[in-house]
Amino acid sequence: MVNIAVFASGSGTNFENIVRRIQDQSLHHVTCAILIVDHDDAGAIERAKMLHIPYQFVNPKEFANKEAYETSILQILTERKVDLIVLAGYMRYIGTVLLAAYPQRIMNIHPAYLPSFPGAHGIRDAYEAKAPFTGVTVHYVDEGVDTGAIIDQRKLPIDPKWSLEQLEEHIHALEYELFPHVIQRVVDQIEEGNK
Repeated sequence: MVNIAVFASGSGTNFENIVRRIQDQSLHHVTCAILIVDHDDAGAIERAKMLHIPYQFVNPKEFANKEAYETSILQILTERKVDLIVLAGYMRYIGTVLLAAYPQRIMNIHPAYLPSFPGAHGIRDAYEAKAPFTGVTVHYVDEGVDTGAIIDQRKLPIDPKWSLEQLEEHIHALEYELFPHVIQRVVDQIEEGNK
């Protein structure tokens, strides 16, 4: 069994989707050990309560620097025996403490077809650039901004008639479909490596 920690900053729709897949066993050999949030008003907290998943709010403002903040998170992950970190709408850069503790064990979903449109506003940036297509990318996390090794991605042609909200809906639907499949693949690799 692979223990994952999901990190989220916002509403937590991807977090909920992952947990529901675990609960209906379409995502198997996985336990969501904890949700980590960096905002005490993150919608993901309400979802965690509803889904009976333990959560922890770790306030970055309470720490002198990123190293101290991540060391505090690492302590929680160690206590929960977390094998894999899954970033699902977590809007902070991962620093050296977590990268060193979880090499090739931190994955992120990005709402664009990388390397195009990295950063915090992938959907809006693709929309405003009038790009013919965008997509969704799941990648390992490294020191850069959305520069880690790509695990899988899906393209989405952009209909010029779509509003930004319509594009967001299509991207989120693609995320909910792709992310659990990729998590399963990585979990299977971890299990294989643990044999």
